[in-house]
Amino acid sequence: MREITKTSNAPSAIGPYSQAVKIAAGKMIFTAGQIPLDPATGRLIEGDISAQTRRVLENVKAILAASGAALENVVKTTVFMADLGEFAAMNEVYGEYFPVNPPARSTVEVKALPRGARVEIETIAVLE
Repeated sequence: MREITKTSNAPSAIGPYSQAVKIAAGKMIFTAGQIPLDPATGRLIEGDISAQTRRVLENVKAILAASGAALENVVKTTVFMADLGEFAAMNEVYGEYFPVNPPARSTVEVKALPRGARVEIETIAVLE
């Protein structure tokens, strides 16, 4: 019924959760929220919201690939930001990763994110 995804091409879970879970006979993939951790070191990357957003989406791409999917399969994202004042910069990078038929999206400002991250993104993908 459920298949757990684990890849070394994205940061390991930093708590009791999976990188992603595939369900519905492998047709739906739910990724855990990804923060801008370097998969090689497990440390938060240096840089502004643009750099952090790029790292997050590269982590999401790696997890989706390990699940047999790609960004084109994403139908919904939720973006958590520490400061919505940085929305335009985040959105510019986000648009590079979803240039055509982007998924539905919710974006919310939160008081804090794990390890002091500026952005966290979770996704839902559907395989055809």
